[in-house]
Order: sequence, then C-alpha cells, then structure tokens
Amino acid sequence: MKQTLFVVLLFGLISTPSDAQDNFGLKFFGLSVHPKGEKENAFLMPRRFDRDGYFVLNIGGILSYEKFIIKDVLSVKAASALYSDCAAQLGGFEHIGIRAKIFKTERHSLYGGIGPTLVFRKNWLQLNGYKNLNRFRGDVDDQWQHLFLWYGGEFEYKYRLNKNYDFALSFVPGYPDLMSISFGLHYKPSL
Repeated sequence: MKQTLFVVLLFGLISTPSDAQDNFGLKFFGLSVHPKGEKENAFLMPRRFDRDGYFVLNIGGILSYEKFIIKDVLSVKAASALYSDCAAQLGGFEHIGIRAKIFKTERHSLYGGIGPTLVFRKNWLQLNGYKNLNRFRGDVDDQWQHLFLWYGGEFEYKYRLNKNYDFALSFVPGYPDLMSISFGLHYKPSL
C-alpha cells in the first residue's frame, strides 16, 4: 500500500504544470572517493589513483530529468546511471528524490536533494580475494549485488551557460563509505 501511494503521489507531482526550467541532464560519472580508504579491496580496483583506493576513476554516465514543482525552488528529480564501478565491472543506480534550492544568482545555483536510491553492481563476491564488507546484498551465486538507500542525496552546483544549457557538477556525500563526483550538462527546452 505504501509503495502504491508513493507512486501515485510521485506521478501526480511530475504531471503538475510548472513555469520553471524543467531539464534533462547528461553527466560523466566520475570519481569515487572512499574517505577511509578501501585497503582490504583496493587491489581489485584497476583505476585507483593511490595504493589504498581513496580515489578511483569510474567511467560511465548519468541520465536525469528534473521537474519543478515550485519555480526554481522545489523539484522532483529522477536519475539513472550505468558505469564501470571501482572493480571495473558493470554497475549503476536508479534514484528519485526531492530537491530544494540552497542558493541562486543570475548564473550560479546550488541545489540539494534526497530520496530513495537503488545501487547495483556485478557481484564482487565472485572476485578472487574480495573481502566482503557486507554493504551490498546478494549471495555468491547471484549475478548482481544491490544496496537500497532511503536517503540517497546529492548536492548539485549549476553554472548557466545560456538560456538552454547549464554546466552541472554533482557531489554525492555517502560518508563514510563512498562519495562521488560527476559533471555534465543540463538542457532546458524552450517552451
């Protein structure tokens, strides 16, 4: 019942008319930061920048759509990502959340958002020498592992390039396990 109510409310919000700059986004993902390192499993990360896996390059993309409920103040954002994860295996996430303006000037803006996020990846339990830190769900025989977060969040800085395009830089503060950085463009169709 709760899931049905959530979906009905969400689609009701998305279909609400708005004068704000609804937008589509495409970002390069990015950089993973492990604030405490990943000493146990860093050897599995071929694109790490340091011995202990504090910084790891991920290669992939994020597609998003943002619908404003209150012009330039409150929006709903859906995002979907596919990328090569820290172990150079297929991973991704699905996210939907509420976002609010932190500040906005003529060219600069910062928004913060929070909402449920499903993270998935090819099963690391099948990698030789992997030390299971019990963050992801899945058994050794499963093809995929997943992690569900009710509170997945993002801070997104935007620089307005022109009336239709913004440069965007996103920071996901998943402390203490993983923080990530991505960048790209947002397109605001002229209506």
